[in-house]
Amino acid sequence: MAKKNLIVGQSGGPTAVINSSLYGVVAEGIAHDQEIGEVYGMVNGIEGFLDDRILNFREALPGEKLEYLKHTPGAYLGSCRYKLPESLEDPVYPLLFRKFEEMNIGWFFYIGGNDSMDTVSKLSRYAARIGSSIRVIGEPKTIDNDLVHTDHTPGYGSAAKYVASTVREITLDASVYEKKSVTIIEIMGRHAGWLTAAGALARKYKGDNPLFIYLPESDFDTEQFLSDVEKAFEKNCNVVVCVSEGIHDAEGTFICEYDSSVGTDSFGHKMLAGCGKYLENLVRSRLGVKARSVELNVSQRCSASLISETDQAEAVAAGRFGVQAALNGETGKMVSFIRKENTDGSYLMECGLEDVNLICNEEKGVPAQWITENGSDVSHDFIKYVTPLVQGNIAVPAGDDGLPVFVYRK
Repeated sequence: MAKKNLIVGQSGGPTAVINSSLYGVVAEGIAHDQEIGEVYGMVNGIEGFLDDRILNFREALPGEKLEYLKHTPGAYLGSCRYKLPESLEDPVYPLLFRKFEEMNIGWFFYIGGNDSMDTVSKLSRYAARIGSSIRVIGEPKTIDNDLVHTDHTPGYGSAAKYVASTVREITLDASVYEKKSVTIIEIMGRHAGWLTAAGALARKYKGDNPLFIYLPESDFDTEQFLSDVEKAFEKNCNVVVCVSEGIHDAEGTFICEYDSSVGTDSFGHKMLAGCGKYLENLVRSRLGVKARSVELNVSQRCSASLISETDQAEAVAAGRFGVQAALNGETGKMVSFIRKENTDGSYLMECGLEDVNLICNEEKGVPAQWITENGSDVSHDFIKYVTPLVQGNIAVPAGDDGLPVFVYRK
């Protein structure tokens, strides 16, 4: 019997370690050359596959070049935000599986977040409907850390490390003058505040900045915010605040909508940005103090210099585990992370599998019991949860120009 081929794609927003998961899938696929023929990559996800944009990893990244994926940010294969039709009767499905058959594909891997798991769900259900032997596996990815049925997601640890490190740097910068000031740091997070909560790691002692952390899991009251900031000046003339881009009032209106129109993406998600600038102007006009806002933006997900060693190792492990699971006959599953403890009580992570149909189109928020101070801070339980995920540094090789060496798709 001819060996089947493996194909892998990336979808949604990149992370600092999405290519580490890709490395894990590709390296493990190549290692099983007795069972797997060629290892292909979809350029720009399922959308690119439909347009026949495909590469062969043995040709694109031969030998040691494959290793460079582990410290290359962005999505090496390119991404897309293509939503497969809800109806499995749509003609796109027989077209996709006809292409799979032409390429002799036996294993399909998709690295992404919530919407990507939706793609895995639909493809695996269609495969079951037509009796296809293709194994379809989802590899988790998201800095938002909002996938359900997994302790955390690859990409979150590195993004959390970047946020905490940058907030600490901004706090030091904001403290140089003995004059009242407010610095508002806007951090990614539409409905889940996991990334913004990581700003708490920047504190070095009780009462240190950031003094306030606001997540979308709690309603935001602008008047209470102004009152809290004004009271904080009694102990600290420099106030640093972390806010999620998706903070909203009790009626569900995003704060960024207070003075701007907001568009939507192809999935119907509102494209949020600007709550930091709104709050900056509010503080300046109402409290009459110096105010500035900083939007961390895409730097949160593309910083190779602050990749968490733990995050990178877990991303690679997830990729390898997914291939092993598919070879063992698993399909319609997402690789998950299960938190354990070593005998000395230290952190340990194991990979598992979860039904992707229970994951797609669901979101996991920060637990209510981890949000304190009337919605303006996070608890020690959150600190205990996130601290192991940001541990360790990696060495990114530099070129003759002194800058990082990454791999690029030609």
